[in-house]
Amino acid sequence: MPNLQFPASNLRYPASNLQFPASNLRNLVSNLQLQHVEFAIDSAFDGRSPVENDDDVACRQTSTRKQAPMTTISVCIPARDEASTVGALVRAVRQHPRAHEVVVLDHASSDDTAAVARTAGAEVLNADDVLPEFGPALGKGDVLWRSVHIACGDVIVWLDADLRSYTDDYLTRLIEPLERDHRIALVRPDYARTLQSLPTNGGRTTEKVAKPALRTWHPHLAHIRQPLAGEYAIRRSVATALPFEIDYGVEIGLLIDVAHTYGTDAIAQAALPARVHRNRSDDELVQPSQQVLRTALSRAGLAPLHSRPPLHGLMPRAVA
Repeated sequence: MPNLQFPASNLRYPASNLQFPASNLRNLVSNLQLQHVEFAIDSAFDGRSPVENDDDVACRQTSTRKQAPMTTISVCIPARDEASTVGALVRAVRQHPRAHEVVVLDHASSDDTAAVARTAGAEVLNADDVLPEFGPALGKGDVLWRSVHIACGDVIVWLDADLRSYTDDYLTRLIEPLERDHRIALVRPDYARTLQSLPTNGGRTTEKVAKPALRTWHPHLAHIRQPLAGEYAIRRSVATALPFEIDYGVEIGLLIDVAHTYGTDAIAQAALPARVHRNRSDDELVQPSQQVLRTALSRAGLAPLHSRPPLHGLMPRAVA
């Protein structure tokens, strides 16, 4: 059995056995858009500082690391079968003067993703080889959780490997709020999401599932414009203190947990250029939509958590 945590010890979300079959997803989304249900949820945060619990652990010596500035930045790119885009992304990110290290975590790719990323100059790790005692990585969130374990920077910036619109503004603007204000824990992007050749209309899971769920069960986060986007920044001290949903629920889970633990004011949004990436079909979005909805419900006490435990104090960093 995978070593998962149900629920996370530092959160106050009661887990129930309420399950929602896949066949009911469309009805659930329709109900979310038509009605507002109020729950007596303790939305008060526990007053922790985003810069607490920063562990000073010796990092790996890698060829991708640069001379450390005051705040070190780890750029972590989870990747699976993204050989056509990951190379250009890695090369562009490595040109940024603040990218202390660029790490690609390859998750069971069947193409040349790992080789392309390595040739482009990234440090490439097999996600299953990071914390191997937890078994193979189970999904995107599990890969991100493992990336925190091996990241050396004070700040982690995650970028999706299929991103085609990266410019230096992505990295610069995502880290700027964290350096300007020590109270900021998490920076979410704010950008237009393209769909095929259209300049807007992207983010179908965001608009049809995530935003209605936030408005209904977590209204204090209804102002977040891109709650599911894969390009965002977080303090490592914050990332190690929180559980990670193992799948596509990871982004909305971290968003809700950061607000719960550090306060809504600890979340900033950064205006970025329009996002261009590989668009998925509607059928391919069914499972991610289920996982996003389940995660939003879990933080309201209406579904179980499927999460890895907080990394802080878990064990020394190690790669198989």
